[in-house]
Amino acid sequence: MPHATAPPATGHRPRWWTELPLIAVVYALYSVGRLLVRGDVSTAVDHGLAILRLEQALYLNAEHPLNRLFTSTPSLGIPADFAYASLHYLVTPAVLIWMFRRRSAAYRAARVWLMNSTLLGLVGFTLMPTCPPRLLDASHGFVDTMAQYSAYGWWGAGASAPRGLSGMTNQYAAMPSLHVGWSLWCGILLWRHGRHPLVRAAGIAYPLLTTIVVMGTANHYFLDAVAGAAVMGIGALLVRPVMRLADRFKAWAGVRVAGPVAALFGDRFRSGRGAVPEDVSATVSPNVSAGCKTSPGERIPGQRTTSADPPGTAVGGAADRDAADAAASDDAPAAAR
Repeated sequence: MPHATAPPATGHRPRWWTELPLIAVVYALYSVGRLLVRGDVSTAVDHGLAILRLEQALYLNAEHPLNRLFTSTPSLGIPADFAYASLHYLVTPAVLIWMFRRRSAAYRAARVWLMNSTLLGLVGFTLMPTCPPRLLDASHGFVDTMAQYSAYGWWGAGASAPRGLSGMTNQYAAMPSLHVGWSLWCGILLWRHGRHPLVRAAGIAYPLLTTIVVMGTANHYFLDAVAGAAVMGIGALLVRPVMRLADRFKAWAGVRVAGPVAALFGDRFRSGRGAVPEDVSATVSPNVSAGCKTSPGERIPGQRTTSADPPGTAVGGAADRDAADAAASDDAPAAAR
């Protein structure tokens, strides 16, 4: 997705005091919208079972073996739960800040890409509330590792949120998986803009690790991960149109705001103290010498003379003009005329 991460032809370095509120507002809208679009539980369960049956028909059901591995092996399950509950909220802002500080030319496109995809994910949560595997009936063979290992972390048995806050989350916002989508965003940026081999290797490993974690902890189906990657792809395609629209809006807003401000304060600026008069160009003489003339034979400093002229006479200089004026004057001797 080079067009979503390539630096623009022109632009200026973004300012953190404008970027931070913008990102905070978008994330707040996403969080509140995600919480409000809970949907019907029975519908969410039906969607989850439909995804599971489709995966089984396509022989894509990798969730069961991974979940059994994480459930039976605490040394894998506990780190996976920590990764699921924290990396989503740590790595993504870290990559965004890294782009802002080190790759500012490509930062705006990366930020727009992330926002596009996040809002598209909210649309997916609204249209298709989905029950994650861990919330299905136990007869379907899944174990909630977050609940199993909740004593080791800050999360409770209800969700990956901190204890006591599970009721403030939408646990049926599983399709698409933005854990996978955001990790893919991070991975592509690290691979494209990282200079050290370890940074680029992390760009490959992080989205793969996240996909395994979300399935092994029974928080997402494999098709949720696929949908998360698809959302990021659509968000990347929308980067340039959204940036053009934003630029047009800023230009329109600038005209609408700057016009009235100029009309309101223009007269004050023109008549205020220290202001330059409007008729200054008409009253100031274009002659920079302000009427001062050089006497005959006087050479302007730095002006060259030709070898044919007597010393002190400048070619085409002020001395020639003064001699001509003196010859044409009525007070000059007749011989001079």
